[in-house]
Amino acid sequence: MPGHIIVGAGLAGAKAAQSLRREGYTRPLTLLGAEAEAPYNRPPLSKEYLRGQAERGGIHVLPEQWYAKHDVSLRVSSRVEALDVDGHRVQLSTGEELGYEKLLIATGSRVRRLQVPGSDLDAVVYLSTIGDSDRLKRVLATAGRIIIIGAGWVGLEIASAARVKGIEVILVEAAALPLEKVLGSHVAQHFATLHVSHGVDLRCGVQPVAITGRDGRATGVDLSDGTHIDADAVIVGIGVTPRTELAEHAGLAVDNGILVDASMRTSHSDVFAAGDVANAWHPLLGRHVRVEHWTNAAWQPRVASQSMLGIAASYDKLPHFFSDQYDLSMEYTGHTGDGGHDSVVLRGAPDDHAWMAFWLRDNTVLAGMHVNDPRAVRDITTLVRSGQAIDPGLLADSTHPLRSLLRT
Repeated sequence: MPGHIIVGAGLAGAKAAQSLRREGYTRPLTLLGAEAEAPYNRPPLSKEYLRGQAERGGIHVLPEQWYAKHDVSLRVSSRVEALDVDGHRVQLSTGEELGYEKLLIATGSRVRRLQVPGSDLDAVVYLSTIGDSDRLKRVLATAGRIIIIGAGWVGLEIASAARVKGIEVILVEAAALPLEKVLGSHVAQHFATLHVSHGVDLRCGVQPVAITGRDGRATGVDLSDGTHIDADAVIVGIGVTPRTELAEHAGLAVDNGILVDASMRTSHSDVFAAGDVANAWHPLLGRHVRVEHWTNAAWQPRVASQSMLGIAASYDKLPHFFSDQYDLSMEYTGHTGDGGHDSVVLRGAPDDHAWMAFWLRDNTVLAGMHVNDPRAVRDITTLVRSGQAIDPGLLADSTHPLRSLLRT
């Protein structure tokens, strides 16, 4: 009888293998990864690893010897071409077929590619894999000026790393402000101010229309406002899309990711999904949520592994993400949802070293963020999970402890 197979050897895949063994699963367990590298964490690729503050082995999810020690067959450079969910079989690019009892899909996401003339030139860099981060390191070691397309979290973190190295940075963003869609204009303005104060040339409300080059190498960008910018390299960070192709071709339900219930089970009873690729029903929020951040990839696999073993489990952790830029370290907890928020409350001033922001609807805290105050995470999480209406004036008053705002 075949054992369990995990497709995708990233953070979610490695954590699932670890959880299955911890839960007492002793039968064959295979972890299949398309990359040649053992599973590693991706946040350091635009943070510590990119800045040279972490070694390659230091960002691995588990020590490489862990897999053999726990009888996990880690097969790198093993791309899965197709799934036969009714026949319980996986087909590899080599033509090899493997049978399974239960399957976990943890294929993550892929970067969106810029679709403009010249986007295939050399010196156009994306950041998704450890190899991409190595390439970006080499670019930052020699470049005097770079253009970053996209002022999302990755773009801002790369801009921060480049400015610390003294590199001239032009940051191009289609929206009116960096992170405007995620944080709203009120808080997003602070991140714009932060980067401008560190010397970033921030160009908002414009898009690239072409990447120019010479001898096959990118040398600049033409923008939609008619301007041209010369640069030594062009770095693109315009978001990601979930890798759902295997699930779609296998006939699984897919909508902005692989649809799963709170136990991480897909539309097929023996197939599960976790991490970036999973659009999971969240029992607290009352809707499907797909989050492209470390926390889901780290914690969903435990629920998935328990469900694969017939143990009742439900994933209800709040969406959570973090970022480090210059001397700013932030963590965001919660989810504003499709309806969005109707007000933003600041606790402290963005000019201060440490402050907080809260996104509310009908005076209920949907999400909260701290800047340089990691001790606040627990209280922010408690506020969001409570679902209670909060007095915005007291929420803004730092003399009132956050816990005191909740009715007992």
